[in-house]
Parts: sequence; structure tokens; C-alpha cells
Amino acid sequence: MLAPEPPFVSEARRLLKEFAAQLPTTVTGLERQMMIGDVLGRMDEADKQKLRALLNYFLMRMLTINASDIDMGGYGTSGLIWYRVYGSKKPDKTLGQFNPDEMNYLIQSVLGERQRTFLYENRNLDFSHMLYLENGEFRRFRADAYFDLDQLGLNMRAINNNVRPYKALELHQNVTRNLSLAGTKEGLCLITGITGSGKSTTLDSIIDANNHAVDAHIVIIASPIEYVHKSDRCIIRHREVGRDVLSFKDGAVQALRQDPDIIMIGELRDPETIMTALEITDSGHKVFSTLHTASAVESIDRIIGETPPVEQERVRNRLADTLRCVMSQKLVPSLDGKRVLAKEVMLGIPSVRAAIKNNNTGEIYQMISEGLDQGMITMEQDLRRLYLQKKISLESAINYANNKRRIQQLLQVNPSE
Repeated sequence: MLAPEPPFVSEARRLLKEFAAQLPTTVTGLERQMMIGDVLGRMDEADKQKLRALLNYFLMRMLTINASDIDMGGYGTSGLIWYRVYGSKKPDKTLGQFNPDEMNYLIQSVLGERQRTFLYENRNLDFSHMLYLENGEFRRFRADAYFDLDQLGLNMRAINNNVRPYKALELHQNVTRNLSLAGTKEGLCLITGITGSGKSTTLDSIIDANNHAVDAHIVIIASPIEYVHKSDRCIIRHREVGRDVLSFKDGAVQALRQDPDIIMIGELRDPETIMTALEITDSGHKVFSTLHTASAVESIDRIIGETPPVEQERVRNRLADTLRCVMSQKLVPSLDGKRVLAKEVMLGIPSVRAAIKNNNTGEIYQMISEGLDQGMITMEQDLRRLYLQKKISLESAINYANNKRRIQQLLQVNPSE
């Protein structure tokens, strides 16, 4: 059974209904959101604290049920609070229903004035949120506020307080050598996967391993900053896009003047950032970043394809020279009701570099599948490993494979069975 709602929750609900009812029906769209922002700007601080406490109450519920994400607001949620628990996203009807304006007020109540202005201008805002717990500890959340048919939607993702141990990634020593500054002083290493596949968690594990193993300087450029590392053997700088630096590209260029050994660029999201990452890698630095791609080959093709046609030959050669490792990952439902990491790993061995330079990326998958002794593995081979270890079902192994025919060959199953 759920515990009774604290008094501040019902008080916050009352405030939301009261303020939402005062909005004129003639004002719509962006102007309505700006009117809500104006009201919040004049609102008594005690009332604003009650609204923030309600949102924090939803976040506490999120931690209690081990949810990774919470969604609220916008027409898409039907006024309910939704949680993603072990991969499945469902509404929690015990938390009640809110009309769009009540949610508009609640979402804007956790934003500062400058953040609200940015949201109005760009229709989207990435930010971080801190939840302070009674024991003196805190939890951080990565948040994204956005417009959904003129209403505001909000997604918040819980950031782990603890870094996943590097050993839990179960990587070959050759892969570790490429990911460690002690093994290679330069080169581009990519962690790829769809949204919610654990890329940030893996990157934090790699950064943490370097932090405890080498004497160096690490610059992290992210939007927003998620896990905050405590410097050990490395100085670790955290630069949040929109707060400490204007863009990924600017952060990467500025990092070159800050005497770094490792530069972590949160995401290669545009051609300018991709070109900048290749240039700073070419200058002898170690660069980590992420891409929203499902496989190593797709990652290479995406980088080359994102650049102007006249630049692609140069980018292909530069990428072949600098790429050290691509790890593509997925979180697959496990038999214990949770999720387990499945990964594809490609290393920048001579044959792979030659395939990139010669525009023969279609040959790389076979090179990966034959490179187990060197530390490489295809997604299908890793899914087979997890299935044989009885960690995932046969259905999950097939469903999460990039190459359905190959996984069926590896498992020797008939898809019609």
C-alpha cells in the first residue's frame, strides 16, 4: 500500500488548481506559457517552494520504485505521471491527474528566469535538477523540458550516485588498453547506442577508471552534466553546455587551451562538433564521445555522412587514422526482470583502418566477428553469449540483434518455430 500523501502535496495541488483557474481562456500558445512565467516570477517564495516540493515528491516516488525516468505534462501524458521501470514506461494512476495548465505551472516552477526565457525562445531546455534527501545526501536528475502542442512536457532521468565499476563492463584487455590513457595517449573512442542505452553510464565508468589510474587532466563537456566526478589522480573539469560553455564545439576548442589529456564531448550531434572532435584528436589528444547509432559500422558511416561531400574523403582518412575504439551497446531485458548490457566492440586495427580509408565499411562487420581474440565482438555474438549464460531469453536475443539472419545462424534457430 502507498503511504498517505503528506499535507504539502494536497496544498500544492490546491495551489496549482487555483493559479490554473485564473488564466484567461483567450490567451494561448507561447503567450500563455509566458503569462505563467510572469505569475511565477511574482509568486510568493513559500508557494513556489510548495510546488517544487510536489515535483520532488514525484521524484522520491521514482527512486522508491527504481524508475529510470519520469514523464509529465503535455497532451501526450493524459495528465498522468509516467515512470519507466526496467525498460517499461507506464502511468502511475495513484498520483492523480492534472490538467495541462497545472502541469505548465509545476514544470516552470523548477526553472529560473533565464531558463524560462531560453525555453520560450528555443521550445526546448536541457537542465539538471538536484533532490536533497533527509539523510543529507542528494540525487541529481537530467531533465528536458519541451513543448507538446503548446503545452509543456518534462522528462527527468535519474543519475546514478555511484559509478558502475569498470570491471562490470567485462572488456578485453586490448579494449581497456585503448580506453586508458596509460595504454594510448591519443585517439577517438566512441560509445554509441539509442537514447536510454546507458552510454553516459559507460562513459562515466571509463572516466572513473582513468581518474584512479593515471596522473592527468580530464575536461568533460556535457549537456547537462550528469555524474559529478571527484578528482583523484586526475583534475576533472565539468563544463555544462548552456551554463559554463555555449556549445559542444566551443567547449572542445576552448579545452585545447586548458592543457587537457582527455576531452570528453557529451555527444557528436552536428557536423561542426564532429569536425572539431576529429581535429583535436588529430592534434594528439584522447577524445571520448557518443553517437546515437546501433552498431560500429553505422557509427563510421554516420560520421562520414554528416560531413559535407567535399570534405568526406578527408574525414574518412582522418577518422581511419584517429579512431581507436567503437563500443555500441543496448540494455536488454534480463530473465530476472531487470536489464543487462549487450555490446558490440570494434577496435581500430590495421584491417579496419584500411576498410575505412578505402570506403569498404561493409567489410568491417566480418572483421569484428573474426576478431574475438583481439577483443572485438559483434552485437549478435554478445547476445548469443548472454543467452547461453541464461541471462536473457531467446526471444530477446533475436529481438535486440541488429542482424536477424546472423543471430539465427549463431543460435541455430528457425524464426518460424
